[in-house]
Amino acid sequence: MAIKTKTGLTAIALTIASFFFVLIAFCTPYWLVADGKLLKPNFERIGLWQVCFKDFEDFRHHFDFKFTGCWWVFEEEYYIIQDFLLPGFFIATQFFLTLCMTLLLIAAFLTWLYCFCSRQHHKYMLLLLSIGTDLVIAGACGLIGVSIFGAFGDSRDWMPNWKNNDLGWSFAFASIGSLGLFPAGALFLVEARRCRYRNLQESQAASQYSMEVRKPSHTDI
Repeated sequence: MAIKTKTGLTAIALTIASFFFVLIAFCTPYWLVADGKLLKPNFERIGLWQVCFKDFEDFRHHFDFKFTGCWWVFEEEYYIIQDFLLPGFFIATQFFLTLCMTLLLIAAFLTWLYCFCSRQHHKYMLLLLSIGTDLVIAGACGLIGVSIFGAFGDSRDWMPNWKNNDLGWSFAFASIGSLGLFPAGALFLVEARRCRYRNLQESQAASQYSMEVRKPSHTDI
C-alpha cells in the first residue's frame, strides 16, 4: 500500500464502513418488521428483495390462497398481489438503493486502486476526484431511497397491522451507510484539492528554478 495522508486513510475507513452498512441493508429483509406484540401477525418482515408472511390474505382480492413463509418479492406466486406488494414508493426505494449499491461497487474498486496508487502518478488527482464524486452521488441516491421508505413504508396504506409494524435495523443500516458516504466523498475531494495545490506549487518551484539556471552570469573585468 502506498503512503497516504491522514485524510486519505480516514476517507478509506469511512468508505469501507459505509460500504458494509449499505451492503448489509441491501441484502437483509429487515426494513419493516412486526413488533412482536401480536400473537399471530399476518406480516412478519420485508426487505428490498424478500417478504415474510404468515397466513396472509389480501382483503382487496377474493382469493382463498394464503401466503406463508419468506419469498422473493418478484416470486411468481405473488403476481396476484403485486399491486399491493410493490407500490410505487417501494419500487422507487429499490431503484435508488440499487443505484447506490452499483455506484458503491465502482467506488470500492477505485478505492482499491487508490490504496496502491502513487502520488506521482499523472492520473492520481483524477482518481481522487472520481472516487469523491462517485461517493457523493451514491450517498444522495441512498438518502433519497431511505427517505422515501421512511416516509411511506410504515403507513397504514401498505402492510397489515400497521400500528404494530416498525422500521427495522436494515433501514437503520441503510441510513447510516448513506449518510457516511458524504463525509467519505468530501474527504476524497479535499485530498484531490490538496493534490492539485501541491502539484501547482511544485510546478511553480520548477519553473522558478529553471529561470534561475538560465540567467547569464556576469564577471567583472
